[in-house]
Amino acid sequence: MKLIIAIIQPSRLEAVKAALTEVEVFRLTVMDVQGFGRQKGHTEVYRGHEFTVNLLRKVQLQIAVNDDFVEPTVNAIIKGGRSGETGNIGDGKIFVLPLEDCIRIRTGERGKEAI
Repeated sequence: MKLIIAIIQPSRLEAVKAALTEVEVFRLTVMDVQGFGRQKGHTEVYRGHEFTVNLLRKVQLQIAVNDDFVEPTVNAIIKGGRSGETGNIGDGKIFVLPLEDCIRIRTGERGKEAI
């Protein structure tokens, strides 16, 4: 089992969800997050004063999958999350972590069956 954490552009969320549905991944957790990376932020004007916004809004997905679904899930996130043919800085990152255990609270099932 693996935990896949993806940080993507908020505007690409629907495309990523559609791509995940195509590979039969239907369960995910979505969180609004902020981050600072190679994109480096931007300047804004508020009430006549210019200031720099370093933390940019992103969306974080957490998806627990069985080992057979890791590559299809990663490829679906890349397909849905990439802007344009070759992508751009700020499209996001994907992290694949080992998942030691999973427990379904309702039934008490553990491991692969709980995912």
